[in-house]
Amino acid sequence: MGAAHVRAFCIGSFQMPLKSILVVQMGLPPRDLVTRQGEPADWFARALGLKRTDLRVVHPERGDALPSPDSFAVALITGSWAMVTDRLDWSERTAVWLRGLIETGKPLLGVCYGHQLMAYAMGGRVDDNPLGREQGTFPVTLTAAGRLDPLVGTLPSPFMAHLSHAQSVLKVPAGATVLAGTAHDPHQILRYGPDTWSCQFHPEFTVDILRLCLAGHQRKPGELPGRVSDPADVRDTPLTRGLMQRFVAEHAVLQPEIP
Repeated sequence: MGAAHVRAFCIGSFQMPLKSILVVQMGLPPRDLVTRQGEPADWFARALGLKRTDLRVVHPERGDALPSPDSFAVALITGSWAMVTDRLDWSERTAVWLRGLIETGKPLLGVCYGHQLMAYAMGGRVDDNPLGREQGTFPVTLTAAGRLDPLVGTLPSPFMAHLSHAQSVLKVPAGATVLAGTAHDPHQILRYGPDTWSCQFHPEFTVDILRLCLAGHQRKPGELPGRVSDPADVRDTPLTRGLMQRFVAEHAVLQPEIP
């Protein structure tokens, strides 16, 4: 296979080909956030030390077809400004696709909305968190299973993570293992199989992105105050970014470049 078909880059000691990494972008943030920071796929690319053009990005919300599992090595499912409970057509279609990936063990990492949609796809329950919104940089604590997990167990406990969500996984699907939680949301990381994880927090967020999210949120009438940090308390979270980098590096394999 010639160099024209495959490129590789290093994360730590790992060699990884490009064009085998799929990002499923679940809609767009508010216009001001896109203007300042780009789309979520851009955030994932930067967190992985890549260019947007190094990733294969699909947009279910725009009607893109979800690709065959044999056409990519690893998939990342982004967050969203939609709600899983909206049952939008593009989201429901993605949930069916995700169920197939999870059942076959395809390397997969869902983030925030992706985390919730994976749980919903597998029979869990997702809804408004009864304690309200969780938004800011907060400590996440590993469970006993999390400390033994080959990927997540590399983190200290607790570790700091960027959070920005109003809905949560309220009932974990049968067969999923809880690896970490917060007092506000005990289901922060789930594992479905040897190569399949999801996280409620945002490993792709930067300090600037989270501060813009905090600044842009306006509490709705009747909405609980929840757990929201002061923008001045937001800090970098290199450990969660490194977790995502290790996941991608360990699960990407050599594949032909995808047009």
